[in-house]
Amino acid sequence: MPLTDVVIVGGGVIGLSTAYVLTREGVRTTVLDRRELGREASWAGAGMIAPTSEHVSVHPTVALRSWSARLFSDWSAALLAETGIDNGYRRSGGVDVACNRDEAEALRAAAGRWRAEGVEFERLAYDDIRRVEPALSPSIEVAYYLPDRAQVRNPWHLRALSAAIEGRDATLTPHRAVKGFETSGSRVTAVVTDQGPLPCDCVVVAAGAWSAGVLAELAVTAPTPPVKGQIVLLRPDRPVLKRVVERGSNYLVPRDDGRILVGATEEHVGFDTNVTAQGVLGLLAEALQLCPGLSGATVERCWAGLRPGSIDTRPYIGYAPGFENVIVATGHKRAGLQLSPATAEVVGDLVLRRPPRLDLSPFEVGRQPGQTGDDSFRS
Repeated sequence: MPLTDVVIVGGGVIGLSTAYVLTREGVRTTVLDRRELGREASWAGAGMIAPTSEHVSVHPTVALRSWSARLFSDWSAALLAETGIDNGYRRSGGVDVACNRDEAEALRAAAGRWRAEGVEFERLAYDDIRRVEPALSPSIEVAYYLPDRAQVRNPWHLRALSAAIEGRDATLTPHRAVKGFETSGSRVTAVVTDQGPLPCDCVVVAAGAWSAGVLAELAVTAPTPPVKGQIVLLRPDRPVLKRVVERGSNYLVPRDDGRILVGATEEHVGFDTNVTAQGVLGLLAEALQLCPGLSGATVERCWAGLRPGSIDTRPYIGYAPGFENVIVATGHKRAGLQLSPATAEVVGDLVLRRPPRLDLSPFEVGRQPGQTGDDSFRS
């Protein structure tokens, strides 16, 4: 195929990962973002990567998730070799915990799904919980150890992707907002920005929570309601945890330097990114319940990001209805970073007119709301 000019609308982890795949194939690519590249939900997340699954046919999102998990190791090594930037990829393992009967039942149900998927895990005897993570609270009743959980440092990963892309045939353009499109029949011929039009052969819309507004300019409906998530960064005076600890929708993510990310709220408050006392108080209470030894830790920083939702928690991946050269990749909710490599690879297939390596019918943009997506692992 001859070189294809592609404009990617959105410079988060999905957009940058897609550019990484396309430039690897020799495709001339321009990435646009309304503000700095990668400064929305992609930067704000904790960087948790789910374990791989052996039986990916159980659920459509499982296949996407497991493929991404396998790719992260290869991508991380390749990015380091190409750019010299370590993205912080570590196979740290994880412990999923429950503190009451209802949580224990939910966790057992999750373990049943893991078993069906072929995810490696071990239920820990009560006396072994503190052996695995000595700082965890005695109030934890049930715990499962997942050795294949991994993590990356979001800002480092975004920096590595940007550096790799800049070293190829690509243009990264922050602070350039999309205002609309020029079209001819079923094709977009140019992306209209606040600095003028950009003619192109293909458009990829990966604008996170702002994607619905961008697609509305093409009369395409794809709801991406923003889901606000607040995070607190703690700095203990000594290392406290070695593994990711998850309880329901909340988590503790230890970094190599001893700092711990505590997240994350899940709020439907529009495009509000303010950090609130209530949100921070709830996260700190959760952290101290799971790990009382954090009571003396310094609260170093708090922030919030907006994750892009969808009509049924599955992402949108595929052609925009009515257009032959507009591809959508958004709506990943709490799993954007986690699902980014596989999403980018399959978008690359579509751009290059190759058969996609994954069945995309469950992720169609114009689908009717159906079975909700798999949300058992978050990033």
